[in-house]
Amino acid sequence: MTCLRVIRGGEPGKEFDLEGRRWVIGRSPECDVVLDVAAVSRRHVILTDENGQFFVQDLGSRNGTYINNQRVDEHAPIRDGDQMLICDMLFEFCNPPAEGGLLGLLGQAGSPLLGPPGGDTDDASTSTIMATLDVGQAGAMSWKLSAKPEAQIEAMIEISTSLGKTLSVKEILPRLLDSLFKIFVQADRGFVITRPKPDGPLVPVASKARRPDDEENMRISKTIVQQAMESKKAILSADASADERFNMAESITDFQIRSLICAPLIDSEGNCLGVIQIDTRNQLSRFTDQDLHVLAGVASQASIAMDNAHMHEEAIKQRALQRDLEVASQMQHALLPSASPEVPGYHFFEFYEAAQQVGGDYYDYVMLSEDRFAVVVGDVAGKGVSAAILMAKLSSDVRFWLAREPDAAKAMGQINAAFSRHEWDDRFVTIVVAVVDPNSKKLTLVNAGHMPPMLRNAEGEVQEIGGEQAGLPIGVIDDYQYEAYQQELVPGDFVTIFTDGFSEAMNSARDLYGIERLAEVIGCKQIETQDLGKHVLDDVRKFAGDFPQSDDMCMVCFGRT
Repeated sequence: MTCLRVIRGGEPGKEFDLEGRRWVIGRSPECDVVLDVAAVSRRHVILTDENGQFFVQDLGSRNGTYINNQRVDEHAPIRDGDQMLICDMLFEFCNPPAEGGLLGLLGQAGSPLLGPPGGDTDDASTSTIMATLDVGQAGAMSWKLSAKPEAQIEAMIEISTSLGKTLSVKEILPRLLDSLFKIFVQADRGFVITRPKPDGPLVPVASKARRPDDEENMRISKTIVQQAMESKKAILSADASADERFNMAESITDFQIRSLICAPLIDSEGNCLGVIQIDTRNQLSRFTDQDLHVLAGVASQASIAMDNAHMHEEAIKQRALQRDLEVASQMQHALLPSASPEVPGYHFFEFYEAAQQVGGDYYDYVMLSEDRFAVVVGDVAGKGVSAAILMAKLSSDVRFWLAREPDAAKAMGQINAAFSRHEWDDRFVTIVVAVVDPNSKKLTLVNAGHMPPMLRNAEGEVQEIGGEQAGLPIGVIDDYQYEAYQQELVPGDFVTIFTDGFSEAMNSARDLYGIERLAEVIGCKQIETQDLGKHVLDDVRKFAGDFPQSDDMCMVCFGRT
């Protein structure tokens, strides 16, 4: 696998896998390899694969690109092991050769190197020795020790101890081969081959040779590997070159393998992760059935260790994601008002709670000229991080246009136009803007596809307001013309603006709270308007009980004392 490995700066040891033919490296999120470093240019350097040869071209960056301490201007070659310096970040370019070398084990399916992908037969009548051991079911395997049990037991203990202390797959597999060579003293070569992606190619991830001349031609047969993986059986072939089970393909006979044992790596869910293969050319020390049992036992231990390593790596990723979400949640709450506005003759109540750590509901208080103030409540279609990002962008547009455009309907039109220009993949926002002029006691309401607010008067009567003037949600039509609803606010009037997290709250029977119940609670005459917001919130929570919150919840109330 071609990759860039971080040596210094950023996260040492981190690898950027390079798949495809062309990769742009830079600070921009649109790059294939993103380096979050201020000194790195937005599009810093480009790396290309030209028929197996790799080249680097600096894209006119401010601080330049260096390969092995030589500055790159244009189209400079880069090879396996070369070091590339980008500002303060040093990378190693890793490109194992396609053939030869310890990691160049596999070619393309159907090539002479790997043999044909099909054509295997069940006829093994001319095989010198053939044995299989089913390892696909837990508990279906017993271990047997061969010639020198003391040495084997010692090596098995070493393997068990080593695997138990290791939580990195890259460390597990080389150690595993080292220990296997202590058990199988006749082994010439050993391989571990895995398939990182379910539909991806087989990838050699570790190899070992006893003699230097074997390292120069470290190739394997894909035919045997696939048979072990598909059947989930450990395989012993005492003379692979004569074994009709593997079709006598050139991929086997060309290697002159005389004896091999191959065991699949099966995870806890029964999936085949890959195989371990050991082979020898020594006719006097062919592998036996007992050796096959030992390798199958080692493969079982290795599979458990790999499972644990994968879970450990996943746990680390989840912890990092959790930290990011916690920071995002803190940032989102920082965008919300820290307190209600202080306006003589008016009182306020607000509540916000995301269904996840961050959400798409939003509210704001915007102080305007001539002592006016605006109350804003919005709801992005969707939940989670993407909705929170859209709402953060929208909040700045709302503040800008309400401050710049005195006509609330025209301001909503400008907010819609600014949002629509970005083409957010069918995302839209429902939003209500309520502008109050304390001097004239006038309420101006503009509704973009949101549920109508509820107005309670001093007698406890409740009505929806602005519903007939409601327009389309933000982001549907970029030049939509919005209408404004106006009404005088008299003492005792109380306006409640809410998102569907309140009206569609569910209990354990999956009953909806509903608009009618919300109106009934708002109209409760025994509750003073100063306490009405908290009363509504308490009633919704009592209704939902322990049933988990399924949507973001946001409510803002304001009224004249």
